Amino acid sequence: MRNILIHSIVFHPDGVSTAYLYNDIALGFVNNGFGVSVLTTTPHYNFNKPINKTNGFQKKLFGIYYKSEYQGIKVFHIPQKKYKNSIKRLFSFFYWHTVALLIGLFLIRFDFILSPSPPLTIGIISIILGKIKRAKIVYNVQEIYPDLLINQRSLNSKFLIYILRKLECFVYDYSDAVVTIDSVFYNTIVSRFKRPNKLKIIPNFVDTEVYKPEKEYNGFIDKSNHNPNVLKVMYAGNIGHAQDWNTFIEVANEMKNCPVMFFIIGEGAKKEELLKEIKSRKLNNIKMFPYQKRELMSSINSFADVHVIFMESSIASQGFPSKVYSILACGKPIIASSTIDSPLISFLNEFNVGFLVTEENMTQKIKELKNSIKKYIDDRTLLITHSDNARNAIINKYSKTVVVQQYVKLLEEL
Repeated sequence: MRNILIHSIVFHPDGVSTAYLYNDIALGFVNNGFGVSVLTTTPHYNFNKPINKTNGFQKKLFGIYYKSEYQGIKVFHIPQKKYKNSIKRLFSFFYWHTVALLIGLFLIRFDFILSPSPPLTIGIISIILGKIKRAKIVYNVQEIYPDLLINQRSLNSKFLIYILRKLECFVYDYSDAVVTIDSVFYNTIVSRFKRPNKLKIIPNFVDTEVYKPEKEYNGFIDKSNHNPNVLKVMYAGNIGHAQDWNTFIEVANEMKNCPVMFFIIGEGAKKEELLKEIKSRKLNNIKMFPYQKRELMSSINSFADVHVIFMESSIASQGFPSKVYSILACGKPIIASSTIDSPLISFLNEFNVGFLVTEENMTQKIKELKNSIKKYIDDRTLLITHSDNARNAIINKYSKTVVVQQYVKLLEEL
């Protein structure tokens, strides 16, 4: 049997992470005859329960690592926490990588390694493991680093940027293949390769059996208090720096007297600031809720009439919000605000599934977003058309079966 190690910080079997892609990739490989092991963190992002009280986790070597199973797949978890203290964060970072290397060397058998960016350092550990154990290495670029940090202005040191650029090229050069998710990412990084033929495009995907249109809403929002004539506009996901919350607030503020209700579901670094802004402006047309269980997301997506994604322009070209796939799979339109060169706009431009706003002038951007929402208010048949197009786009090109086969083919060619 061919064995693959999925080396990823975002794999959480109990569904506490916003990134479920690698959970589904793991199951896809199992269905194609691979033995799969996963090397990951303990749940630490938007996760409040103590790990030793989480169902299915077994403490190993006095808590140096934990083990669990995800639908028959062995998962090795290395403790990880979110620290505010920089020294503790740095120690946790090195601890995770060191233990990952040791577990990979002595506890797991594999022929292939699949690991995603970020962080770049996960690629370094995968390369070391691959070279020692003679396994083929596939590095998956989900976000472009260090570009994302530079454009977020989180990284200003020329020395650190130089080091990270060298690490990036090292990972590209010593991986057996590098996969990125679309042509925008491909064109951005292909010039950084000594051997450009290593770089492949394989899109992300969605499990169309999990995410699908649902007529009956079974979630946590009391729909009995909701006027059916009011358009339900939703943002569900991370409430962080990658989203343009100033624009969101201004659109909601200018549409106070329109038949539209905005829903925000999620957690993140900007949540408290956003709550204060909503309260100070008395924006009663915005309702906020915490993250919900994955099992509810299909129903929650279906509850909304339309979803919105507001990308911060400075980093829009370096990342792609994976929620796009699940929203479309549930047959829901998207109003997207991003830069014209972003992967989000490039992806959605293929399909007639909503409205795309690429204007960067704040006043004009707000005007276009308001007009897009009003079009749905005035013409409900447009919602139906865009909804049908959304589901069909995912089924035809981005289902789990279609995309996993591309990964399987890549591994067979290595």
